[in-house]
Amino acid sequence: MSTVWNERPEGGNRIAIRLGCSLGLHLGRAFVRALLYPSVAYFFLRRGPERRASRAFLARAFGRPASSWQVLRHLHMYGQTMLDRIFLLSESLQRFEVSSHGLDVLERQMARGRGVLLLGAHIGSFEVLRTLGEKRPGVRVTAVMDRRQTQQMTEILHALNPKIAANVIDAGADPAELALAMHTAAKEGALIGLLADRARPGEAVHAVEFFGAPAQFPTSPYLIAALLELPVVLCFGLYRGGNRYDLYFETFADEIRIERRTRAAQLGGWAQRFASRLEHYTRLDPYNWFNFYDFWHVRASSAAARGERSGDAA
Repeated sequence: MSTVWNERPEGGNRIAIRLGCSLGLHLGRAFVRALLYPSVAYFFLRRGPERRASRAFLARAFGRPASSWQVLRHLHMYGQTMLDRIFLLSESLQRFEVSSHGLDVLERQMARGRGVLLLGAHIGSFEVLRTLGEKRPGVRVTAVMDRRQTQQMTEILHALNPKIAANVIDAGADPAELALAMHTAAKEGALIGLLADRARPGEAVHAVEFFGAPAQFPTSPYLIAALLELPVVLCFGLYRGGNRYDLYFETFADEIRIERRTRAAQLGGWAQRFASRLEHYTRLDPYNWFNFYDFWHVRASSAAARGERSGDAA
């Protein structure tokens, strides 16, 4: 099982993804959701590393071996949220029932007249944040993301809404270019969304406690917040089944200051704080966790293989 998330090939192909988008938009969400069942079964059978990563995570989350049925449910949840991106990007927000928790926290930070750094993770759907525009017209949401990861899906989905695509800052850009784009967005008072649970190759990380074991989290989000002098708010959109999402906001830091002489320790402290809050929200519904790779860098062993076989029998 790869220990680097971006070494895993993208699932599906351009034709299949485009067909899924077309069917969803023309035949409706209910119809295309029914097609997820055979797709998830195929993915379960053909993508062994993702299946094993799901099983390993669910065992950590529930404290017992995970069954194949639970893994299938996990993969199906992922499929549902990916499918919903079609509708969230195609101005079909009225299809969804989104309950916001802590929105006053975000509004208070926005009222200070500067940008806000929103830290999210690969749980639920960060895309559901777009529903905020219905409550606060004129709010600009800029997402920092690697366009090359899941490139086919991203290109097709952004074609549905070029306005959203124009507000994406490419994390794979030249560092100086990336810093300038984020600085400009902050000056314009934008909400800058950044997923803080995965590190790009070569990016600085810090090992912190997460679900009972050390895991490596990137430290760059806290340097960015310190350099841009932005308040930091956590943002997690958990899928609750049907057309329901819960969107959570929580103040992470009014400001982050990093002193040079204790820089490593401070960055590690912020990374641990984020990991602890991420674990809290993930435990609300572990099936919303969508990191299908060896997140804890635990090498496969005969014991792990036996665990998978016992889980298949469950």
